[in-house]
Amino acid sequence: MTAQGKVLVVAEHDHVSIKNATLNAVTAALQCGAEVHLLVAGHNAGGAAQAAAGIAGVARVLHADAPQLAEALAENLAAQVVALAPAYGHILFASTSTGKNVAPRVAALLDVAQVSDITRVVSDDTFERPIYAGNVIVTVQSSDAVKVVTVRATAFEGAASQGGAAAVEQVAAVADTGLSSFVERVVAKSDRPELADARIIVSGGRAMGSSERFNEVLTPLADKLGAALGASRAAVDAGFAPNDWQVGQTGKIVAPELYVACGISGAIQHLAGMKDSKVIVAINKDAEAPIFSVADYGLEADLFSAVPELIAAI
Repeated sequence: MTAQGKVLVVAEHDHVSIKNATLNAVTAALQCGAEVHLLVAGHNAGGAAQAAAGIAGVARVLHADAPQLAEALAENLAAQVVALAPAYGHILFASTSTGKNVAPRVAALLDVAQVSDITRVVSDDTFERPIYAGNVIVTVQSSDAVKVVTVRATAFEGAASQGGAAAVEQVAAVADTGLSSFVERVVAKSDRPELADARIIVSGGRAMGSSERFNEVLTPLADKLGAALGASRAAVDAGFAPNDWQVGQTGKIVAPELYVACGISGAIQHLAGMKDSKVIVAINKDAEAPIFSVADYGLEADLFSAVPELIAAI
């Protein structure tokens, strides 16, 4: 098979399992070419490689294992991808913080134009992507020999994580570029689901008034629903919630089964990050709040009264 018919997906993993956003990227990849390969680059990441082999639709897993690939440093991971690039017509990344860090480096090293944040594959060289906070969808056609693409995970159903039987092939790891070194990773620990992967999200806005009231009012609701907690940029900027809770164009793009927006007016940047949610419930005392334009269910009420009543009724 020619390079044009093969697609390489760069997997995100924790050395044991494959992250959900990669499964969404695999679905997009299957629409781009006839044969999809998955790159698992890491150190002592055999568990992740085996997990990748089970993903439906993946024909081959390329496993590059070396200490310099352990922390997915962008410079080393980009060099690894570029070393494999001649065999592929497409290279896909999930549009995550990692993907957004590595993909532009790969595109620059290959001297091609990156196609960012696609939401639909029209054909093997044509894609749709949102601009202006999702208010306009543009169709982009690439004439580059190798198409470097990032995939908006919420726009594609995830490929099945089981059912595949791909072969795992060891590939030579590139040398350490020496351009960066790993210092420390600080991970916030929580019993709640990851915001990007949560089935249910409860989000608060500036109307919460303070971090104390944010937690006092919304935490019990999230506990009852088994939900992740999110926030608007206004709430984060005001110090009511941490940065990693931010939903929106400059935060996380989410599409849970249920999104409960409490005291969020619905600025265009926030809507861009959550409007693909399956069911949206909005609670706001302002009847003219833009959030109601995308909500499936809207309650015009004071959230400080409505949310406790909702908790009591669940």
